Amino acid sequence: MNYMAMLTNDEKEQLYKLPAYISLLAANHDGGMDETERKAAVKLSHIKTYKCNPILAAFYNKSDEVFEQNIAELDNALPKGKAAREQAIKQEIARINDIIARLGPEYATAMRHGMQTFTNYVAKAHNSVFEYFLFPMPIKGITE
Repeated sequence: MNYMAMLTNDEKEQLYKLPAYISLLAANHDGGMDETERKAAVKLSHIKTYKCNPILAAFYNKSDEVFEQNIAELDNALPKGKAAREQAIKQEIARINDIIARLGPEYATAMRHGMQTFTNYVAKAHNSVFEYFLFPMPIKGITE
């Protein structure tokens, strides 16, 4: 089933921005996205084109084509302050969630899982192999 066929071009463009918004939100702990976080997000965007729930394959292929452009444009357009930036991103994600809800529960569930992967991956972009060697298990306040 082609889920995207039921959306307008504008809705599709908004949906393709979701991984960029999620990545920017995950990187907002310090008020913006740094180069390490950007590279991690771009890497995951590429990986998702071939390692994803099949229901999302067309979405990830298209969103990967515009991911770097979206991340750059959104990063520049969003407010720079941590709180204002977070609020603006959450408002856009809420609008996009309304679009996703129209695509049905199976698609929405797959999308939520996929976007959680972006959140986790980008948020942990600064974690190092050395850290995992010293602290292989999560320790609140040290590795979390």
